[in-house]
Amino acid sequence: MFFSTLFFPLSHRLSFFILSSYSICCRDTLLFNMTWELSQRRFIRSINSKYIYGRIPLLHTIVFLIEMAFIARLTARFNSYYDERPLMTMMVTNAILGGVADTVAQSITAIRERAIRQPGGLKKNDGVAIEIHELDRKNPFYERDLIPDSVGLPPPFDFERLTRFMAYGFCMAPVQFKWFRFLGRIFPVTKTSAFVPAMKRVAFDQLIFAPFGLAVFYTTMTIAEGGGRRAVSNKLRDMYIPTLKANYVVWPAVQIVNFRLMPVQFQLPFVSTIGIAWTAYLSLTNSASE
Repeated sequence: MFFSTLFFPLSHRLSFFILSSYSICCRDTLLFNMTWELSQRRFIRSINSKYIYGRIPLLHTIVFLIEMAFIARLTARFNSYYDERPLMTMMVTNAILGGVADTVAQSITAIRERAIRQPGGLKKNDGVAIEIHELDRKNPFYERDLIPDSVGLPPPFDFERLTRFMAYGFCMAPVQFKWFRFLGRIFPVTKTSAFVPAMKRVAFDQLIFAPFGLAVFYTTMTIAEGGGRRAVSNKLRDMYIPTLKANYVVWPAVQIVNFRLMPVQFQLPFVSTIGIAWTAYLSLTNSASE
């Protein structure tokens, strides 16, 4: 009886001590996470407010330089990486180049926003901002502004958007890689016959894969942004045909060079490198409707 009456209070005390310790640890962990997140936000906000020569956002530049460092690393050892793991090499390369393209697009938007928010708006001597501003007027395939007004602009640098573009490039690389290999098998380029097979590859690529790829791009991005079926339908209705028209202005000539001159292992990196400007255009059109 004595031991039982002694045991239960001790067990209750031990349980209370464990629960109290656990709650204190959880509270301290929560406070640490909140403090860390707050410090991180303040640090990013501080960098976001810094501009090089008063025009070029510092954070965008840092992200761009990091991406270029990865590209330099890949370029230096591309052949060895490709020999060991060809598909993974293509996926990583495509992801980084997609990130570069979105960083360029976000930088264009940030430079234009910075110029517009200056007292007096665009200055005559601000050639970069003026040329960016003229992109909207020279865009023949899209009725809205590629670079929206500052009221609806995204954050100074949107890391979630960057992640979406890199993930899309990473996941689409196997499809593109196998597609190029498929075209190489059914339309082989030989020493005696090179031009005609290359043109057939271009025709198949532009008539089959280009429409499919654009539909996948806008659908995937809209879903990744949290949009539903209606948002996907609206995005395709507003963006698909204008972007497909722009595609046919740019890509047939690029693919002629690609299929005619590039070895299979360099076809996707070549397209992705040339496509930095194109993917930046897609990034701008995708964000313009938000």
